[in-house]
Amino acid sequence: MKLSKIIGAIVVISIIGFVYYTIQGSQSSETYFDEIKQYQEEKDKQMLSEDAPFHGKAEEFTGLKYFDINPDYRISASLQPIKSKKVVRLTTNDGLENRYLEYAYADFTLNGVQCRLLILEVMDEGPDRGTLFLAFADETSTKETYGAGRYLDIKKVPGSTSVLLDFNKAYNPYCAYSENFSCPFPPKENILNVAIRAGEKVYH
Repeated sequence: MKLSKIIGAIVVISIIGFVYYTIQGSQSSETYFDEIKQYQEEKDKQMLSEDAPFHGKAEEFTGLKYFDINPDYRISASLQPIKSKKVVRLTTNDGLENRYLEYAYADFTLNGVQCRLLILEVMDEGPDRGTLFLAFADETSTKETYGAGRYLDIKKVPGSTSVLLDFNKAYNPYCAYSENFSCPFPPKENILNVAIRAGEKVYH
């Protein structure tokens, strides 16, 4: 086979490969957007369920507000275990306290800013005991998002060295909608010096 034909074949294969992976990447992105959209729809339904802020008030509920979905805010953070764990007491909006146990730090870089969030483990008795809890505030707090911070659900994976932080799923505590709910404020370690324009915005 002549050299020109070999080079031509390589070029064609490269183009096909590029198109294939571009399409695959697009499909993956579309799948992710669909996942977040479905998550948002489920959150709206939850707001009307029993023990939720708008239960029995469907006519008042106008739907939750969100930033545009941005895959850049879906971050794989390095998980740094805490050896000498201490009890952390977080004040709630109604003046009470919730107890947590230090679990690990999540380290990541966002928009050129080095960030660290403290992940806590629920200590108080109840169905949530042993689950992970992450509350944070950022430079959008009190402006574009709820002033007392937002929450992220974290899945516990024993032995893992990383953790997925999907800020497109960041949500407001129930006390953002009604004073009838008790919600803990973020620990001071979790007040970030960066704007996280992803997830739920302020409702009112």
